[in-house]
Amino acid sequence: VQLQAYGGGSVHVGGSVTLSCAASTRSFSTLNMAWFRQPPGKARELVAVTSWMGLRKIYGDSVKDRFTISSDNAKNTVYLKMTDLKPGDTAVYYCAAAQSSTWPPNNYEHWGHGTLVTVSS
Repeated sequence: VQLQAYGGGSVHVGGSVTLSCAASTRSFSTLNMAWFRQPPGKARELVAVTSWMGLRKIYGDSVKDRFTISSDNAKNTVYLKMTDLKPGDTAVYYCAAAQSSTWPPNNYEHWGHGTLVTVSS
């Protein structure tokens, strides 16, 4: 499985941006898909994860009610819509895929290259 994330860039505080992650696999609909981020000088953290049917979702506390994860199985793509962005959201964002049906996933076998989101005032 190869994952390609894109959509990052610079945005002002309070703005919005949507990240996309395209997966090159025929089994996309069976994958649990997630977004992680790594702020400058900090550890990587889970932003959001969606189950393979999209019925279950988990969000990090700092992004609840501001970020939305969704997926389009027809396009093999998972999205992260980010609204009301804050300087603390500045980070490199990574998409990841877990093949196990375990929920929530405890291991992600596949990772994409990150895409940088910079939030400035």
